[in-house]
Amino acid sequence: MMTKHIGLLTSGGDTPGLNAALRAIGKAAIGKYNMQLTGFKDGFRGLMENRTIPLDAKSLSGILTIGGTMLGTSRDKPHKMPVGGKIMDMTDVIVENYHKHHLDCLVCLGGGGTVKNAYHLMKKGLNVITLPKTIDNDVAMTDMTFGFDTALGIAVDAIDRLHSTAHSHHRIIVVEIMGHRAGWLALGAGIAGGADVILIPEIPYDINVVAKSILKRARNGSPFSIVAVAEGALSIETSNKLNVAVSKLNATEDKENRQKIKADIKRIKSENKKNTLEIAKQLEVITGLESRVTILGHLQRGGIPSAADRLLATRLGTACADYINKEVYGVMIAACNNGTKPIPLDEVAGKTKLVPLDHFWVESARSVGTCLGDYC
Repeated sequence: MMTKHIGLLTSGGDTPGLNAALRAIGKAAIGKYNMQLTGFKDGFRGLMENRTIPLDAKSLSGILTIGGTMLGTSRDKPHKMPVGGKIMDMTDVIVENYHKHHLDCLVCLGGGGTVKNAYHLMKKGLNVITLPKTIDNDVAMTDMTFGFDTALGIAVDAIDRLHSTAHSHHRIIVVEIMGHRAGWLALGAGIAGGADVILIPEIPYDINVVAKSILKRARNGSPFSIVAVAEGALSIETSNKLNVAVSKLNATEDKENRQKIKADIKRIKSENKKNTLEIAKQLEVITGLESRVTILGHLQRGGIPSAADRLLATRLGTACADYINKEVYGVMIAACNNGTKPIPLDEVAGKTKLVPLDHFWVESARSVGTCLGDYC
């Protein structure tokens, strides 16, 4: 059997566990199947610019516990890439470089955007495989994404620390946790950290309901509260505006109207980016309690990956090498129960795993008296 040549890149936001996954793919591919590996720097841009780094046993040694990615990353898309001040379709250049390196397969480690980009390249005739990483845990068709557990631990630790200052100063502490579209991280961290209120994108909130639950706590002798807010959380009013706009968009095929509606949707979402600060101001006015905001931001992405993320990344990475050896291409390697499963990219691309309203985390939060903003 001829030696297989494999290309690897990491794309999208940096995530704990990327190096662990690269190590697992590399060690299994080299040690078990005698494959040759080439890393491309800074995601699809590095593949387009032909910037490479050789990957061998030595270069992959000692990276298991290191956060970030040794290859670097970017959010550039093959078909919409900034080049010389213009946005250009560089797909043909990427395809050419793929063949120039005599690649048998390109492995792309990333989240939902990376899956769509890989699917785009697959339709151009390239053999691709993706591995699901993101701290948001919102990639469809996989039980878990690596990076989520580490970010969850960081967010929980932050909430734990905020409890003492909220209690000491009788304050409302509003803590913003990452998650534009899906509330997995805020919900999980809020439950594990004992937040009194959790607001996530899937459940539009009424600020008066939130204030009522905080005032009830104060009357019962707890004049402080922790409010965990996903950055994409929506008020009922904002959610209704978006729903109306999306309905209009789906109802028209007129190009000019669609552009106007898309601009309205973009404006509504942009205005919602300051939502956490607005929540704190509104709660202070309604309740009369002092409010403070803590935005965790990119702190959640950094640092040493947790043991769970190292295990998951290693499991997916070694499985990836096995599927390459079997020439199973055009798939995402999903975590499925205690094993792995190759999911066709056309079943994953463009889909987002949101928190189901009847999910057991949601039910558990309500059962312990946590307010989710819709009712308490």
